[in-house]
Amino acid sequence: MSGKALATYFAILDGDQRANYLRAKQHLVKIDIGSAELALWSAHDAEVDRPDNNLVRTPEPSLLDLKAELAQRTLRDCHLCERRCGIDRTFGETGHCGVQDARISSEFIHMGEEPDLIPSYTVFFSGCTFNCVFCQNWDISTRPGSGRAIDPVDLAERIERMVETERNGRASTKVKNVNWVGGDPTPNLPFILEVLKRCRANIPQIWNSNMYLSVETMKLLNGIVDVYLTDWKYGNDKCASRLSNAPKYTGIMERNHRLGREHAEMIIRHLVLPGHIDCCTRPALTWIAENLKDVQVNVMAQYRPEHRALEFDDIAHPLTLAEYREAIEIAETLGLDLCD
Repeated sequence: MSGKALATYFAILDGDQRANYLRAKQHLVKIDIGSAELALWSAHDAEVDRPDNNLVRTPEPSLLDLKAELAQRTLRDCHLCERRCGIDRTFGETGHCGVQDARISSEFIHMGEEPDLIPSYTVFFSGCTFNCVFCQNWDISTRPGSGRAIDPVDLAERIERMVETERNGRASTKVKNVNWVGGDPTPNLPFILEVLKRCRANIPQIWNSNMYLSVETMKLLNGIVDVYLTDWKYGNDKCASRLSNAPKYTGIMERNHRLGREHAEMIIRHLVLPGHIDCCTRPALTWIAENLKDVQVNVMAQYRPEHRALEFDDIAHPLTLAEYREAIEIAETLGLDLCD
């Protein structure tokens, strides 16, 4: 495993660098937050790639304030994901994901993630932008009204309690990161930004997602996320549409992984599906190898036929050991940096 892939992440853990969202909190933007949306986006795009400019102790407004305002306005014509439902969630409407207000299924210290990420304070949101027929978290993803509402102030305080100050003044985390997941975190971005506005802990932020995000959402995450923990399932649009109801999947994945890697570090998960080595595993891993630098890849063998998988003959059985070994051989031949 290469140390390059997560060098900044480890610098934050060592106290040698600040998490991105803290920099956004100190980044002064010179615009009235009540301005027209087009003006807000113009100000955002002008400032987001200049993180070392205008840093002050208590900026008003900050770049994080601006991002939170734009995220809230997005709810009036929701296009946080690439389905672009266009519904007004502020009036109680729900789109494809079914999410209205953020509801949390569970939040706890997770020991089951990639080795470099544990222990991870993981927040599971209800609802998802996909409809994966083999979803192993289907009880969360298909029930957007389940779980409970948590006040952003309360959740920020819980994150704060994860951090203690050492004698030398550096932050030592009881957990290594905050891990936003689900379901999928995308419909809950406004809530997440409200939490971070109230948080001061120097702790990396992990965006654990299917990456079916709109360009606007990718812009809002730029300068907030420290590590993208992505889920790249398919190597073609046909399989993605049939098994996850995810139109135009390949182009969206390629675009968002390029954008995400430009702005943060990245770990890519690929769940190997039975019978999908040639149509999905090989093309997905090949694209990653040819287009992304300094990323870790986790080739996963955890597939099991859950939820509605038995209705689909090609995935109605577990992954074989031979298939998993073939997937690993493909990854190694491509020279990918595999997670331990």
